[in-house]
Amino acid sequence: MSSKRQSNFFDVCIQCKPSCCRGARPPITRERRKIIEAFLKEQGFPVENVFVQTSYIFPREDVEGYCIFYDKKTRKCQIHSIKPETCVAGPITFDINKETQKIEWHLKKEKICLLAGKMYKNEEALRKHLESAKIEIFRMVQHLDPKALQAILRIEEPETFKIDEDNIRKKILDKLTSDS
Repeated sequence: MSSKRQSNFFDVCIQCKPSCCRGARPPITRERRKIIEAFLKEQGFPVENVFVQTSYIFPREDVEGYCIFYDKKTRKCQIHSIKPETCVAGPITFDINKETQKIEWHLKKEKICLLAGKMYKNEEALRKHLESAKIEIFRMVQHLDPKALQAILRIEEPETFKIDEDNIRKKILDKLTSDS
């Protein structure tokens, strides 16, 4: 699984203020939670109180609002190889347009993400990362329960612009109107 995930962007991201790791609250599917908890146990870390459950599950934050998996000394994710799908996809985000029945792909603007600026200037890098991001996000969207997906889609993503769109399965669209 991790071999198909993004290449290591630490060299670019380490130069930046880690705004993507602060207040991001990446959604965690039940499947991703199991993977993260197994990894933590294997590494000898406690797994209790790691996640917060609101309308969806996400990693707990420290008092400054940073993801508990963000290491402030190294400026790296401690669970990089298994991190949440939206973290892997970043700086690409998504939205689902019920009217057009499409999933829309957005790229953050360079002023908020140095990596996004580098990708935008390198068409091949952007194409490869978008391909990877789509796999990660489609997997996550399929596994999220309807309430979680609906809550995530209500989160505003300012400072982004649309770069692509794809058709989305009816099964996923049905989650957007489900009450469960």
